[in-house]
Amino acid sequence: MTTIESVTSTGPETARPRSRMRGGLVTIGTVAALLAAMGLTVLGLGAADNAVANYDASSWLWSTSRSELARVNGVTARVDTRMEVPGGRRHQMQVAQTDRLLILRDLNTGQVSSLDLATLQITATTPTAPGLGVSVALHEDSAFVVDAVQGIVRQLDPRSLTPVGEPVRYPPGITGGAFDGTGKLWIAVPSEGTVSAVTAAELPATPGDAPSGGLSPKRVETYEVAEPAHELVVSTLDDGVAVLDRTSASLVSVRAGRTQRANLTMTAPGSLPTRTTGPQVPVTVSGERKVHVVRDAAEVHRFTVPGAGGELSPAVAWAGRFYCADETTGTVYSFDANGQLVDTIKGSGRPGPMELEVRENHLFINPPNSSTAQVVDDRNQVREVNKYANDVLGGDPPPVAPPPPPPKKPKVGKPGAPRAVTAAAGNASARVSWQAAASNGAEITRYVVEGGGQRHEVGANQRALEITGLTNGETYTFSVHAVNAKGDGPARRSNPVTPTAAVPDPPASVTAEARPDGTVLVKWPAANGQGNTVTKYAVTASSAGATAPAGESPKTELVIPAGQLEYGTQYAFTVTAVSDKGAGSKASPVSNTVVPFTAPAAPTELQASTVADQPGTIAVQWAPAVENGRPVTKYVVEAAGKTTEVTDVRTTIGGLGDGQNVTVKVKAVNEAGPGAEASTTARTVAAPRVTVTGSSADATSVTVTFTVDAGGGRATCSATVPGETPATGSCSSLRVTGLTPGTAYTVTVTASNAAGKGTATRAQSTDALYGIATCNNGPDGDQRTYCNAEVDGRNGNEIFSVPQQLNSKQVGWAKPGSRLKAYCKKQGENVDAWIYNNQKQSTWWVQVEYSGRNYIPWAWLNLEGGDNINLLPTC
Repeated sequence: MTTIESVTSTGPETARPRSRMRGGLVTIGTVAALLAAMGLTVLGLGAADNAVANYDASSWLWSTSRSELARVNGVTARVDTRMEVPGGRRHQMQVAQTDRLLILRDLNTGQVSSLDLATLQITATTPTAPGLGVSVALHEDSAFVVDAVQGIVRQLDPRSLTPVGEPVRYPPGITGGAFDGTGKLWIAVPSEGTVSAVTAAELPATPGDAPSGGLSPKRVETYEVAEPAHELVVSTLDDGVAVLDRTSASLVSVRAGRTQRANLTMTAPGSLPTRTTGPQVPVTVSGERKVHVVRDAAEVHRFTVPGAGGELSPAVAWAGRFYCADETTGTVYSFDANGQLVDTIKGSGRPGPMELEVRENHLFINPPNSSTAQVVDDRNQVREVNKYANDVLGGDPPPVAPPPPPPKKPKVGKPGAPRAVTAAAGNASARVSWQAAASNGAEITRYVVEGGGQRHEVGANQRALEITGLTNGETYTFSVHAVNAKGDGPARRSNPVTPTAAVPDPPASVTAEARPDGTVLVKWPAANGQGNTVTKYAVTASSAGATAPAGESPKTELVIPAGQLEYGTQYAFTVTAVSDKGAGSKASPVSNTVVPFTAPAAPTELQASTVADQPGTIAVQWAPAVENGRPVTKYVVEAAGKTTEVTDVRTTIGGLGDGQNVTVKVKAVNEAGPGAEASTTARTVAAPRVTVTGSSADATSVTVTFTVDAGGGRATCSATVPGETPATGSCSSLRVTGLTPGTAYTVTVTASNAAGKGTATRAQSTDALYGIATCNNGPDGDQRTYCNAEVDGRNGNEIFSVPQQLNSKQVGWAKPGSRLKAYCKKQGENVDAWIYNNQKQSTWWVQVEYSGRNYIPWAWLNLEGGDNINLLPTC
């Protein structure tokens, strides 16, 4: 062990940390469909080009909604390869990468895979326990899997994922598990208040062989950094590690074997990035939107991040600046070395995780739920990346849903009293445990345990404490209170206990089983009471970096109720035997790791809509259901007695009736079975309905105005008159042309869509068109048309039953100035006349109302309104 050089520094308050549930997740990754060659689809570069591109400052970014990886070239800020990963939609992923390898872990399945980036081929897979609590780390050819719950650090050969030597073992509930710049893997042990470095063994020449000389990874350095049971967060450095003691609000740096402490003025827990480059370490206090910058064991300065709320990701130091992401707005703020805001990088505007990773001399900013990312070079120039680049895959990204309304700001106060504070006596010791206190709007930073002349501070997630140095035969009680940014909450006292040497043995072993109903069954063999009767057993749950009481039982088993443990998180358990004298044993060996689970929650954002171009069909889509500890394997969609099973979050259902109102029900299914259902309603497309609202006419056309209820479909419209060419186009007004003046018509309006047709009719007459029978003397008094004189039975405005001047077909004559109703025009014999002192000559004849419908030469008729023969349709 080494001692810590303590350097006191002052600084402002800090904000709440990111949840431990988020720890260890990095920018990219998936494995779901990489397993056993499950159809990995590469779109973009050919395999021969991939090896070259991998050395071009690239990083792989994960997109949850598309279930795919995109390799982003940091130099060009463009995607050069996209890999579709079937089955990975909405999965949380972990990844570690070098220029040649990806080590990927799917949190939903626990499967770990090794991907050779030169060939984009899977080289090996291995299982781990699913859920949060296990992480992967990779540096050059050294790979580790860190089981934080069990405290096991195991080296793997990245080529074959086979174990290398024996694992390094720690007490349960460790944190950390990342490499520094020199290749040391750093692990923090909250129960001991220590941090240590692990170095990798040399790999064998052939993948899968045992290492030469039986070498194993080694714990090479150990440093005391905090009191036992303090809550610790780790960030690896270029050479060493920084450890944030959330309980005492201090930062300990370990560099070149020398430890230094900087005390921080923090009233809420802080957080660190997984990796820090450069000499300055940013400590982010998200609840109060503050960042404290520490260098050489002193707080250099602190600054405030703009905005509101407490969803900040840990600030990352890069190229002389600090980058901090606001997960509520998707915005990244850039601050210079003095803490001045110098740039605001606008994101998607959607809430969700923001993952910042320094790699290959670039900072990659990736919101997994967004289609865009950003790359920042070492001159702090920001360029946007389209992860769904059309030239790689084609097609537009899915529409972005609007962000939800901001949550109401809760009232903030001191914490409540811890619940169920209990104590069990041991040999000159006592074990105190309790349930969490209400935070009352400000995250709990620590708990204080007092009694027996001792005072202990433990982390907010360490709710069980072994107190030693007590006197057997003397009675003790203990009090526990919580602390948050508003101060100390009320204390709650334990039951009295009397330490004794007559303590029972612990149970010899413990097993745990996660059951589909969300409960966890913990079992153990009966313990030896060493002359006393064992009356009960106390069970403690351990997860990554946290311990808490799980319950007590007089039997040799305990059923932990559904919902008490977090679904999808790994847990292991220890059991203490308690005698009728109130004496408790040492803790049992740790159980196997389990991940609590139950049926999925109901899908959210369920929407069902009419499919406009398909009869009897609706489209359904929804947001993925909360998986509750096991992957959703399918969704069951029910509508009008029809059931469909899909693995995507959308489907279409056909075969329904036209215009049918349908109730749609959707439920998710996982290992535990079907979950709660969500429901909505939709209507299939119906045949259109047409309502005529008006009509008008001129001499040769009719215009009809109307409205169309398209029945949810896309309608096309036409208007027809028997024997005439239909008019098509607008579904609000249509004009039928080429009609006969002064004629009654019935217009039929038809609207059509995928479900059928709808019609309506309208009666409308065209306007009448008249002409004036006209003649006058020609030049030099030449009376060619005889005008008003009878000459051998003929006159100048003769009307014939045919368009020809045949005496036998003459039906009469119209006196000049007579007004005749015109109907249509017809080609016939050429006729000329001098009208208005200008010669008029034409082969057109006009059908007029004269003893029925008969013909007069257009040369002898002057049509009203401009004498335009084209106004008349052809007979």
